[in-house]
Amino acid sequence: MKLSNLWNEKPVTLSFEAFPPKKDVDFDTVRFAIEQIAELKPDFMSVTYGAGGSTAAYTAEIARIVQAGHGVPALAHLTCVSSNRDRIQQELENLKAVGVENILALRGDYPQGYDPNAPRDYRYAADLIKEIRAFGGFDVGAACYPEGHTECRSQEEDLLHLKEKVDCGVDFLTTQMFFDNSVLYSFLYRAQRVGIQVPVLAGIMPVTNAAQMTQILNLSGSTPPYRFRMLLDRFRERPDAMKQAGIVYAAEQIVDLVANGIRGIHVYTMNRPDVAAKLLENLSGVLGR
Repeated sequence: MKLSNLWNEKPVTLSFEAFPPKKDVDFDTVRFAIEQIAELKPDFMSVTYGAGGSTAAYTAEIARIVQAGHGVPALAHLTCVSSNRDRIQQELENLKAVGVENILALRGDYPQGYDPNAPRDYRYAADLIKEIRAFGGFDVGAACYPEGHTECRSQEEDLLHLKEKVDCGVDFLTTQMFFDNSVLYSFLYRAQRVGIQVPVLAGIMPVTNAAQMTQILNLSGSTPPYRFRMLLDRFRERPDAMKQAGIVYAAEQIVDLVANGIRGIHVYTMNRPDVAAKLLENLSGVLGR
């Protein structure tokens, strides 16, 4: 199913993100976890794509398993920063062959030692979006950053770049994780002012590991609210309490988002079926499931 049809059928969608293994030896373990998440029957699952295409084959295979084995539509990530056109065309052919109809088009992070000024086929995500549109047959999503991309000088500049991506043929947007809903509401208002009208999925990450979350926050440039920082500090050395508090915090975010008319919730599961299941259990009524 193309994801653009979902928003015509459901008042609120719930989706989960998973990431494929980096090595052959990890495939069975990761596959088992992802299949457990798929059994929760989210409206769709997204499957990430390693830096430089390092997990490309696994991304296509996991997407195939999710769809063919569990009847859950897949959204395959595709990055372009270190790819050429021949490789992207091959990736599109591979995804088409396994029945994937939805792609999240990303520039991707620069690999270590990569010269961002070197000549290349793809400089921005917009270049990849155009390529996918020309290939045909896919719904195309893109990423957005409620607090602004770390490489942009201002939120206004970031919004203009986002508008360029949308104008290239984006069907929907998925936000980077955020921990203060007012950040999203402000972003949506500003996005509408520049003419961005496509559906925006709210990216939520339940916090289960304080040390890992501190690293993620440093990399993403997100600014967590005071009460979130206190949660990390209070339960940092108590893993069970941290997991429980993180799920409750994410659930409270989602309740508020749905109450305020947000129609798409996208959960970064970190391949944790137990976390995804508990979150869904807490929100089944809110999400109409």
